[in-house]
Amino acid sequence: MNQPQVHQADVRDVEFGTGVKIVEPCNLYGCKLGDDCFVGPFTEIQKGVVIGARTRVQSHAFVCELVTIGEDCFVGHGVMFVNDTFSTGGPARGRKELWRETVIGNRVSIGSNATIMPVRITDDVVIGAGSVVTKDITTPGTYAGNPARRLLAGQ
Repeated sequence: MNQPQVHQADVRDVEFGTGVKIVEPCNLYGCKLGDDCFVGPFTEIQKGVVIGARTRVQSHAFVCELVTIGEDCFVGHGVMFVNDTFSTGGPARGRKELWRETVIGNRVSIGSNATIMPVRITDDVVIGAGSVVTKDITTPGTYAGNPARRLLAGQ
């Protein structure tokens, strides 16, 4: 009988600021977490990710390589960041030169189960739960939908 190769959830090679709290199980490796961050259970934060001070990443979130998240942000339950746009018509299959980065500003709140494609999001933005962000957001405000669009006052 064949035996699978088993990997355990792990926290390794992480640069922690002061006062960071993590709830296991989670898989954090090669990333940097600023002061007073919180990371919930069943979360993966991959190498090279930088998360600013006082940012909260809730359970079941996936933060892939090439993501930077600013200070005082909130990443809701089940949020998924994507770095592979399938630019060749299929997955990059490890060809990292095809991956794209995501940069999240300060004071950005991302609702549960949102998907964030490789984009730039300015400061002071709210992303509604379940939204799919496919383009850069350069104006502060509230965005929701698939694709995410800015909501105007009174909506």
